[in-house]
Amino acid sequence: MKKSYVEYIVEETQKLLAIDSPSGYTANVAEYLMKEYRKLGYEPVQTVKGGVLVKLGGRKEQDAVLLEAHGDTLGAMVCERKGNGRLKVTPLGGMNPNNAEAENCRIITKSGKIYTGTCQLANASIHVNREYSDTKRSWDTVEIVVDEPVSSVEDLNCLGIHNGDVVCFDPRTTVTESGYIKSRFLDDKLSVGILLGYAKYLKKEKVTPERCIYQHITVYEEVGHGASATVPEGVTEILSVDMGCVGDGLECDERMVSICAKDSRGPYNYDVVSALIRAAQEKKLNYAVDIYPSYGSDAEAALAAGYDVRHGLIGPGVYASHGYERSHKDGVKNTLELLQAYLG
Repeated sequence: MKKSYVEYIVEETQKLLAIDSPSGYTANVAEYLMKEYRKLGYEPVQTVKGGVLVKLGGRKEQDAVLLEAHGDTLGAMVCERKGNGRLKVTPLGGMNPNNAEAENCRIITKSGKIYTGTCQLANASIHVNREYSDTKRSWDTVEIVVDEPVSSVEDLNCLGIHNGDVVCFDPRTTVTESGYIKSRFLDDKLSVGILLGYAKYLKKEKVTPERCIYQHITVYEEVGHGASATVPEGVTEILSVDMGCVGDGLECDERMVSICAKDSRGPYNYDVVSALIRAAQEKKLNYAVDIYPSYGSDAEAALAAGYDVRHGLIGPGVYASHGYERSHKDGVKNTLELLQAYLG
């Protein structure tokens, strides 16, 4: 696989990461993806739920494959306006208060105005708060400090900040000279970038896969129902391209492609997993097969919705999931080459 595709993926990932898109606030990232697919020469359509569906082509309309990645990320929503002008929030998806603390953020109001702020422990000054180290971090003990002179609910009213406003956290994206990609929300914008790279590869190299291939960028994966609809007719297999887990007890690292055999919801289709392993072996890719202890995917959401399909899950290794995540260009390359080997 040419290096240019990996660089394209990393560049697109950085652009995607710069677009705020927590679950429920994804119109901007979907609009960007629609434009990018059109630039690549495809005809994407936007689903009613707000996702992006695109047909890449193939010789056989039946026994088609649906590749899925998700463009929605973690975030928060204002649920209480405090009397001191601070904001209590409720998480969107699995955002953890332990690593949201001290993170800069943006408050998106319903009127379209955007204000900056910081997520802090309530009474965050160590020189004042003697219980700072002992306080358990939870969404009841952290708050959003707005970067405006506010000290009351009335002040927040004047700014137009209300309950239900979305809070987006800074991704803090950086790519090192050694190839490491560090950012919030690599889950799953890195794999969205990989699907764009695969779509570009098919078009530029004039490759026509044997089976028809679709891509679906979902926008509600982090809350469990991203792929519970919009499976095109003729699809018999769904392959989620999401992050590969890295951690104690697992063999994957950030430079590998991970093939998931089982997660918290159960095993993936045995034949699909076996075929993915054979493709990785034949291509001599750096890969791992792992069981993810606390994970659920878009492919499983489709099965839970009643679709009669085979399912699988792969992705580049990502460390510190749902926190400040890290992957590597080699993990991108291995995932992209597994798609090429498996699908054409």
